[in-house]
Amino acid sequence: MIEKKYEAVIGLEVHTHLKTKSKIFCGCSTEFGQPPNINICPICTGYPGVLPALNERAVGLLIKTAMGLNCKINGHSVLARKHYFYPDLPKNFQISQYELPLAYDGGVEIPLEGGSIKKIRIKRIHLEEDAGKLLHALGSRELDYSLVDYNRAGVPLMEIVTEPDITTPQEAWQYLNTLKLILEYLEVSECNMEEGKFRCDANISLRPVGQISLGVKTELKNMNTTKGVRDALEYEIKRQTEVILSGGEIIQETRLYDASTDTTSPMRTKEEAHDYRYFPEPDIPPLELSEEFIEKIRKEIVELPGERKRRFMSEYGLSEYDAGVLTSEKSIADYFESCLNAFEKEKASAAKPVANWIITELLGELNKDKKDIKGAPIKTENLASLVKLILNNIISGKIAKSVFKEMYLTGKSPDSIIKEKNLVQITDEVAIKKLCEDAIEENPGAVKEYRAGKERAIGSLVGAVMKKSQGKANPNIVNDMLKKILS
Repeated sequence: MIEKKYEAVIGLEVHTHLKTKSKIFCGCSTEFGQPPNINICPICTGYPGVLPALNERAVGLLIKTAMGLNCKINGHSVLARKHYFYPDLPKNFQISQYELPLAYDGGVEIPLEGGSIKKIRIKRIHLEEDAGKLLHALGSRELDYSLVDYNRAGVPLMEIVTEPDITTPQEAWQYLNTLKLILEYLEVSECNMEEGKFRCDANISLRPVGQISLGVKTELKNMNTTKGVRDALEYEIKRQTEVILSGGEIIQETRLYDASTDTTSPMRTKEEAHDYRYFPEPDIPPLELSEEFIEKIRKEIVELPGERKRRFMSEYGLSEYDAGVLTSEKSIADYFESCLNAFEKEKASAAKPVANWIITELLGELNKDKKDIKGAPIKTENLASLVKLILNNIISGKIAKSVFKEMYLTGKSPDSIIKEKNLVQITDEVAIKKLCEDAIEENPGAVKEYRAGKERAIGSLVGAVMKKSQGKANPNIVNDMLKKILS
C-alpha cells in the first residue's frame, strides 16, 4: 500500500487579523468593505519621512492569544523589517518579527478518531502588518492590468506557526477549526475567511515511513476555507506520491490551490529559502512588556471551548454531542447558559430540555433562514419560560412546538401566545376521564387489541384523546386514565 510507504509531514502558518479599530502603526480604520483606498494615510502607504506608532491593543490581543494557546511570552521582543518587493507592499518592506517573536512554544489539542487527543505544537506567534490587495478583475471582467487597494495595508496581523506535527489532511482541518474556535472565544479576531481575516498557508513534504529527515517541501496557498486546506493537502499528497513512485523528484516551490478543479499548480519555484534581509526596525524601540501589562491581559482570559464543553458534560450531564454543538460557537454557549440562569436551583434538570430546544428547534430554524444565534428572534428568557411551562405541565410538548413557532415568527413571550390562543394544558382529571371514555367508545378495535395483551394499542387511544382535546390534554394523565378505565 502507498500509504504505508510514505508519510506526510505538514506544518501550517495561519495569518489572522487582530480585532482592532485602527491599523497597527497609524490611526486609519480597519473597517472591511470600504471603497478602495479610503482607509489610508501617509504612514500605511509608506510616504518618506513618516514615523510609525505601535498599536498597544494589537500587542495585547496577541498576548491574550498566546495565553489561550499556552505559549511562553517574551518580555523583551523586537520588530524587524522584512524586505521584498511586491506592488501591494508600498514601503517595499513589511514590519514583522524575526528573531524575538512575542510568543513561542505553545500548543493546541485536537480530537482524533477513537476519542484520543493529539497536541499540535505552536512554534511561534509573531506580530506583523498586512499588505494591500491586488485586484485582477472587476466583477466578471478579467483585466489585462492590476489594481491595488491599500485599505488592508497596515491592518494588524498575527502569524501562528506550527511545528511539523500534522500528518494527515484531516488533522490539519481539525487543527484549523479548533484554533479558529479558540480565537473566536478569546475575541481577538473575527476569523472571517471570506474577508481574508483568517488565512492559512501549508507546508507539506513526504518521507519514507520511519525516516527522520524531512523531504523536499512545497508551500500551498490560496485556500479560502478550512475544507479547502484539507482538499489541497489531499491532492498534494497524491501528486507527490505519484511523482516519487514514478522516479521523479519533488521541487521546492509554491503552489496555488484551485477549488474549482480541486488541484494545485505551480506559482513560483523556490530553489533556496528567500533572503528577506531582516534587520531590527529602527523607528520602533524594542518591546518591553511589564508584569502589570501581562497580568492585566491574563484577567481577560475566558473559559475556552474545550473547558466549557467538559463543564457542560460534568455540571449539566449533557452528552458529548450536545455539549459539542452548544460550544461550537461562543454565542450559542452564551445563549444556552443565559437560558439556564432563569432556572436558578433547577439548572441541572432543565439543562437537557433547554439543550434540546436550542439544538433541534432553534438552530434548525436559524439554519433554514441562514442566520446565526445572535439574530435569534427568541429571547433567552422566553425560551426558558417555554421550557418551564412544559416541565410544570402547563402545556404539552405538542402545544409547545406550535407556541415555539409563533415565538420565532413574532418574538412574543410564550405566556402571551398561550393566553391569546387559549392553549393551556388540560390537567383536570374529571375532564380527561370524559375524553378517555368517549375515545374508548369510539375505538372498540384498539380496546379489543389492548385487552388481548397488545399494550402498544394504548397509543392509538392516547392519540384519539389528544385529537379530541386539540392537543391540550396532559398525555401522562391521559395514558394513566386509559389504563385505569380499561383495567
